[in-house]
Amino acid sequence: MKVLDHIGIAVQSLERSRAFYEALGMTVEGGEEVASQKVRVAFLPVEGTRLELLEPTAPESPIAKFIEKRGEGLHHLCFRVDDVRAAMAGLREKGYTLLSEEPQPGAHGALVCFVHPKSSGGVLIELSQPGEGHP
Repeated sequence: MKVLDHIGIAVQSLERSRAFYEALGMTVEGGEEVASQKVRVAFLPVEGTRLELLEPTAPESPIAKFIEKRGEGLHHLCFRVDDVRAAMAGLREKGYTLLSEEPQPGAHGALVCFVHPKSSGGVLIELSQPGEGHP
C-alpha cells in the first residue's frame, strides 16, 4: 500500500452534495462517469488525499443498492497500489475474499479491485493502480 488514495462517499445527488463541500471551502477537481460501475464521480482534494462523491447512474448500480439499503454516507476506503493484480493475488493467498476475479476499470483510467467487507472488518476496501489520467 502506498497511500490512502481517497474516501468514497455514496450520494444521491452530486450537485447537492458538492454544494455542501464547496460551502466548507473545498473545490471539486475532476469528475467523470464510470460506466462499468454505473456511477458519476466527483473528487475533492483534502490535504494528502481526496473525497470521492459517488452518484448512481442506474437503479442496479452498486451505489444505488448501497444507498437503498444503508442511505447516503461513507462507502469505502481506497488504497493506492503499484500492481493491483499482485495485490489481489497476495490477498487471495492469505484467504481474503475479493469482489471480482480481475481488476475493473475505475476513474482516471485506474485498475481497481474491491475487498469484501466480511474479509476486512466490515469496511469495503478498494485497491487502485493509478492510470495515465490519475491526478
